Amino acid sequence: MTALPLTAQPADRILKTLRTYRRDAVLTVELHVPERGNAVTDAMLDDLLTVLDGQDPAVQVLVLTAAGADFCLGGDRGEYDGSLAEDPTGGGIRASAAKARRVCDALVANPAVTIARVHGKAIGAGLALALACDLRVGADTATFRLPELALGLPTAWGGLLPRLISEAGAARVRELILTGRAFTAYEAESLSILQKAVPEGALDEAVTAWAKPVLRRPAAALRVTKTLLNSLSAGTRLADAAALDPELMAAVAAELYRGRRP
Repeated sequence: MTALPLTAQPADRILKTLRTYRRDAVLTVELHVPERGNAVTDAMLDDLLTVLDGQDPAVQVLVLTAAGADFCLGGDRGEYDGSLAEDPTGGGIRASAAKARRVCDALVANPAVTIARVHGKAIGAGLALALACDLRVGADTATFRLPELALGLPTAWGGLLPRLISEAGAARVRELILTGRAFTAYEAESLSILQKAVPEGALDEAVTAWAKPVLRRPAAALRVTKTLLNSLSAGTRLADAAALDPELMAAVAAELYRGRRP
C-alpha cells in the first residue's frame, strides 16, 4: 500500500487491530492485522466501534483502508470455531453478528463521506465493510468473493445482502452467492460494487480526487444530503431482512456445529 502522508491519531482506548491517521478533516482508518489478512475478529469490531462512535464531528471524509497484501480476508474462522466450541447454541456468533451490524450501520450513517480504498482480496465480511462505505475505489488487481455458502453459512453479516442487492441487482448477486466464485475489480465496477477501478499505484490519487470536492461542501448540507441518499436507497428495498442477520447466522452455525460433533 502507498504510504499516506498523515498524522497518527491518538485514541482514548488502545486499538489492537487498527491504525488511525488524521489530516485536517480527513480521517483514515487502516485495518492493521496484515499477518492475518486483516481478518475480522471481535477485537476488530470493538476497535471499529470505538473509532466510529468517538469520531470528531469535524471529520468530513473517512477513508477505510488496510495494511499488507489484502484488504480483508473475511471473518476469522479460528475465532468463529472457538466461539461455537464455547457455546454450541451460537450465542457468541449471535453477539458478534449483532456487533457487525452495528459497525456497518455506523459506516452507512456516518456523517462524514466514507471512502473504501480496496486492494488485494476483499472476501465476505471484508466486502461487507467496503460496501457499507459511500464511495469505493479498488486496485485493478483486487479480487472479491462471497464464500459463505461453501462454508455452510448464510450470507448474513452486517446487512450485506440487502445492500449488495440494492447496489448490484438481485440476478447478479444470486449468481455470485450460489457459485461463490471470485470476481475481478472490473466486474465489481460493472456491478457498482466499486465505483472505480484503478492501478494500485493510483489508489491514493483516486481517494484524493473524491475527497477534495467533498471537503469544500458545507458540513450541514453534506450531512443532510447523506441522510437523504441513505433514506431513498433504503426505500427501494421492498423488505430488509438484515435485522435478522444475527439470528440467522447463529441458528445455521449452531446446526452446522452439531452436525460436525461426533
